[in-house]
Amino acid sequence: MTVDLAPLFTNETLPTRLLFEVELKPVQGSRFQPTGFPDLGAAVYDTVEGTRLLVESAQSMANRLESVCWEPSTNSLPEELQGLSYVRVEQKGAYLTSTLTEAHRLNSPYILESKNKSFFEELQQHTKELENGAISRPKLARLILRYDANALLHGVFLAKKELVGGRLRLERALSAFIEAEDVRVAASGGVKNDHVNPKGGAKDGLGGAKEGFGNVPFQRDEYTARRIVAYFNLDLEEIRGFGVGEEAERMLVLLALYKIRKLLDGRLRLRTACDLEVAGDAPITAKRPAGFKLPALNDLRTALRSAVKACASQFAGKDGVTVVEFQA
Repeated sequence: MTVDLAPLFTNETLPTRLLFEVELKPVQGSRFQPTGFPDLGAAVYDTVEGTRLLVESAQSMANRLESVCWEPSTNSLPEELQGLSYVRVEQKGAYLTSTLTEAHRLNSPYILESKNKSFFEELQQHTKELENGAISRPKLARLILRYDANALLHGVFLAKKELVGGRLRLERALSAFIEAEDVRVAASGGVKNDHVNPKGGAKDGLGGAKEGFGNVPFQRDEYTARRIVAYFNLDLEEIRGFGVGEEAERMLVLLALYKIRKLLDGRLRLRTACDLEVAGDAPITAKRPAGFKLPALNDLRTALRSAVKACASQFAGKDGVTVVEFQA
């Protein structure tokens, strides 16, 4: 089936956002483990509707949405995304990392801090015209599209002062997070058993609990919730403001929809004790614009193959891949 994006591009009043709210549930049982933060633990907070819990943060969801575009078994893009622009980092001819797997994308130290400065100097050359005055977002967007199309969706900040004084940045066009409503703590615990030396004291040269010996009891908090919801926000106005042309705009929207659908269809095992799935079998329909349905994954795969090919002239490298040699 053809993916119809007309409601996003040709409405009388162009929508500024594409918003999805997708209800989730644990695959088994009712408990789940949320994300945790240093010195804070789980993020529990009060709202006018009651107590809520942050199950997955925006920064973590960005990583997960990027991971669906990468095949770790082959260290490459899936077949339907072949030809899409990204930077591949190699060391002595072997794969090391890429902008799709690096937390800071093009700003990765494996790209910008390599002793091999050829790519860094290439970036400097392409950004010279942005040095004076306010940054032209369309010019910056076209440059980012050239090297890493995903970074236009997930944001980028080239912080090196040698690159236009560290002023090159674009915010996320696609953001997401998962919240749980009306949450309750499900306190539990366990013990790490040592059948050789349960007390953990010095015995026959063995150490104590600090060294991992002995029985070690532990406490853990999981949660239950009345409702778990994944929120997705695609900033259509920002994508149109990139000024990269209609074909690239369409490709970026299709890529965002592909990421959302692929994540919901099978990449929702967030942690060992947090394995989620979409609740119910109803079509996933946007809150805004009302009535827009999230296309099926196979339809998005087909549409993306054509959309990526249509944008090939805007990508750098061979088949969209720019190879950078990392030298420590």
